[in-house]
Amino acid sequence: MLTALPDPEIEALEVKLLLEAIYDRHGYDFRDYAQASIHRRLVKQMEAEALHSLSALQDLILREPAAMERLLLSMAVHVTSMFRDPKFYVAFRGKVVPYLRTYPFIRLWHAGCSTGEEVHSMAILLQECGLDDRCRIYATDLSDGVLRRAHTGVFPLGAMKEHTENYLQAGGSRSFSEYYTARESDVIFHCLSPERAVFAQHNLVSDGSINEFNVIFCRNVMIYFNPKLQDRVHRLIYESLGHLGFLALGRKESLRFSPYESCYKEIDAQEKIYQKVG
Repeated sequence: MLTALPDPEIEALEVKLLLEAIYDRHGYDFRDYAQASIHRRLVKQMEAEALHSLSALQDLILREPAAMERLLLSMAVHVTSMFRDPKFYVAFRGKVVPYLRTYPFIRLWHAGCSTGEEVHSMAILLQECGLDDRCRIYATDLSDGVLRRAHTGVFPLGAMKEHTENYLQAGGSRSFSEYYTARESDVIFHCLSPERAVFAQHNLVSDGSINEFNVIFCRNVMIYFNPKLQDRVHRLIYESLGHLGFLALGRKESLRFSPYESCYKEIDAQEKIYQKVG
């Protein structure tokens, strides 16, 4: 017996209804995410739950809170590593750190911090630059489950070869193993002290500003948003960034054509580092 192929029009309607249901029931707004990306992730989660339709996934999510948490983990894109894009950290050391040295206290925000590799990477960089004692790092993400992993600083032992290579290419000046303790199959990093780190759930789509910051990292997050949602997040970042504060985007992201393009000057074109001037 042949299985009927999915009807694109029906699936598009199912996606729309599912996203509306998630927003109404749980308050998470994915309606302005890039449609092709959100569709792929919903179908993937549908298959992971051993369901045969997006409508069945909607029914499950409406009735079981645990299913919503599993969906959040699936919806968020957690492709990351420590010192990912090493040249970014080289540029940050050379072009941003000299400014930060003049500040008596520094607040940094990792918006969409995922599982925390980039948060702990920045903590190491700040420590090596002698700035850690006057910094507070805020790390936020949509998913509580992801935040719990980020907070622990526990990463797979098998990833340390890649992380170490990235660290050295990023200008690291010590033995990378100084920053973690190895266990059976993982390592735990101890570079981020509790008194200078805040981990909190935050939804870039619907939540407001949480503080005024000197540096905001929002790297490889907005590539999954449509233009309307990108503008909304740019407004949130602009309102959260202090005068002469720095914004770091991902390499495939840009301020071009955003309503706030003229409010920043370019610090590093390749690594997408900007400074707020307006």
